[in-house]
Amino acid sequence: MSELTHASAPRRFIGGQLLGSSQLVLGVILAVLCIAISIAAPQFYSEANIIAILRQCALVLIVASGMTMLIITAEVDLSVGASLAFVGCIGMAVLNSTHSLALGMLAALAFAGGVGLFNGLVVTRLRVNSLIATIGTMMMLQGGVYLFTREAVQNHNQLTSFTDLGAGYVGAVPVPVILAALIFAVAYVTLRFTTLGRYLYAVGANEKAVRLSGVRSERLKLFAFIVTGLCVGVAGMILSSLMNAGQPTAGRGFELTVIAAVILGGTSLLGGRGSLFGTLLGVLVLKVIDNGIIILGWNQDLQMVVPGVVIILATYLDIIRNRANVR
Repeated sequence: MSELTHASAPRRFIGGQLLGSSQLVLGVILAVLCIAISIAAPQFYSEANIIAILRQCALVLIVASGMTMLIITAEVDLSVGASLAFVGCIGMAVLNSTHSLALGMLAALAFAGGVGLFNGLVVTRLRVNSLIATIGTMMMLQGGVYLFTREAVQNHNQLTSFTDLGAGYVGAVPVPVILAALIFAVAYVTLRFTTLGRYLYAVGANEKAVRLSGVRSERLKLFAFIVTGLCVGVAGMILSSLMNAGQPTAGRGFELTVIAAVILGGTSLLGGRGSLFGTLLGVLVLKVIDNGIIILGWNQDLQMVVPGVVIILATYLDIIRNRANVR
């Protein structure tokens, strides 16, 4: 255990300083964006628009919470977008056949968790690089969903509880925002205050040291893959509720937005460093930009361009941070 601590401590100390400064910069960028967009479009601060932004943020933040834990272990999952769409179709199909939201949710979580388990086993047992493994899973899911259904799975029951999952409120707060906050809080506490969280950071920073300390790093990575899958299950059901259908094409590009938010928030693709608070800021920045594109009347195709630009720039900044750690 002492070897593990000594091996990762210098990197964590320097990386933590850089991470804090990057979060400060993100906070400033978010504030500037909000001010600039509100000047150009005063309706930006309307209640309806703020709620719309929060709903969009909730879906991304739910999956990004799991993805942050996964990338901290130096792995990544590119199949979350395809899984999101498949989950919605399966959850809606079970809901239609059983008239039960609970069974629909269980089916969605079981499928999404199973996808995470599959990805984790391919990476940890077969030793396939997670980038390649999850691209393969993404392709299987994109084809598989059309074997499952050739068209959107419509909501035939119109259960109030299902509608409330995506469009409901608790007081003035949308239900998806509450669910996102709960998942974020659990992930934050796990990473910040538990032994499990410290081991997740350690396996990304120095996997060899973790193994020498007697901990099976493969189980930690498998756990992170499954958690990410379960987060996709929750987000998929919320999205199908909002769309009132399971849509096979619903998750296209979603994985890019999630990964862009995590990297923008300061989580290193090399593992061992990251912050859920940074991820939250990354999600807010991306979704405020998306919302600004819409209310300013710009070409909405820019919404796909922005995450790509962010991934390139954030990865470059990550390289600079890693160089500073080495020094």
